[in-house]
Amino acid sequence: MIRFTRAAVAALLVCSVALPAGVATAATTDAPPPAATARPAKPAVLPAPTGPHAVGSTVLPLVDRSRTDPWVPSADGRALMVTLHYPAARDTGGRPAPYATREEARLLAEQLGPGVSGDLLARTRTHSRTDARPAPGRRPLVLLSPGFSVSRWTLTHLAEDLASRGYVVASVDHAYESYGISLPGGRTLTCVACTALDEGGVPASVVTSTRAADMRYVLDRLTGPRPVWKHAGLIDGRRTGMAGHSIGGASAATTMAADPRVDAGINMDGAFWEDLPAEGLRGRPFMMLGTHDAVHLPGGTDTSWDRTWGALDGWKRWITVAGSEHFTFSDGPVISRHFGLPLPELPTDRAVALTRAYVAAFFDQHLRGLPRPLLDGPSPANPEVHFQHR
Repeated sequence: MIRFTRAAVAALLVCSVALPAGVATAATTDAPPPAATARPAKPAVLPAPTGPHAVGSTVLPLVDRSRTDPWVPSADGRALMVTLHYPAARDTGGRPAPYATREEARLLAEQLGPGVSGDLLARTRTHSRTDARPAPGRRPLVLLSPGFSVSRWTLTHLAEDLASRGYVVASVDHAYESYGISLPGGRTLTCVACTALDEGGVPASVVTSTRAADMRYVLDRLTGPRPVWKHAGLIDGRRTGMAGHSIGGASAATTMAADPRVDAGINMDGAFWEDLPAEGLRGRPFMMLGTHDAVHLPGGTDTSWDRTWGALDGWKRWITVAGSEHFTFSDGPVISRHFGLPLPELPTDRAVALTRAYVAAFFDQHLRGLPRPLLDGPSPANPEVHFQHR
């Protein structure tokens, strides 16, 4: 998430790091924080979830020892850190869930610039409670995969919102693919893959195929015969979706191609690094949600969107959001606004609301069978949202 020009995004399509607010010349429509030239004195607060449920949160460290880690072959298996957000009982206890560890936040803050405090970033306030008592019921499962070089917690506002609407959400950190992933015992894994891709010539498809295997393992451990979560009975494994940001979104398509258990998927502004097989996704629904610009409009510089669109063989949508930039579909706008970083044209509150609304509508329709007219076409209430290929 260092400063990264839009031309570089077009060329590399976020298989490297990028500032969440985009380039420094982006127009700013959000009011800056008080004394914008000074560091904020208080931590940011994520937008409150919009669903009827309280939200619980728990962290599961996992290690798949059946595989060799592609980035560090000498590692003891493939390490994954998973945060589960889930509907919780209203009278639940539990401590407020942390946003990130101090070390994780420090490593990211170093990339964002001298005005960003890692300690303050780590203390960003969430709306979930640690190990809260779940609300009763059987819930669809949504897997979330973050962008390259950033961690699972950069998708927290979306994860909490989906959980408040009745989903179990598993946000996954993939070993050695972010600036910092804290493991139990105080170890921190750094981004070995960043060097491998940027300097070592390793193709980005290694990331997407590896993440597909990661998600297969997470599904096995959450819905298999010996689940690792004590409340795994809350999950209805027959209704599973996946969404991701950037290369995490590309990984959603790769995961669906490899694992028939994933019923529906969303790519949020990521290039597709692997072509779909001849049979496409075998009729399963997929949505592409991205920027309304020269990169992700039809005929754009990211030619993988045109190519993948033609290969999708089920229900599909190609939606672009005017005024957005690459990190619009993550916690990036909230972080940027709080620390006085450059902001795109789309206001932060709209970025959050639109991402939540269209992602939730997609999973409501395809995992719950609830008709969502929001997905049928343009809406006067959301003039920033454009439907392509209609």
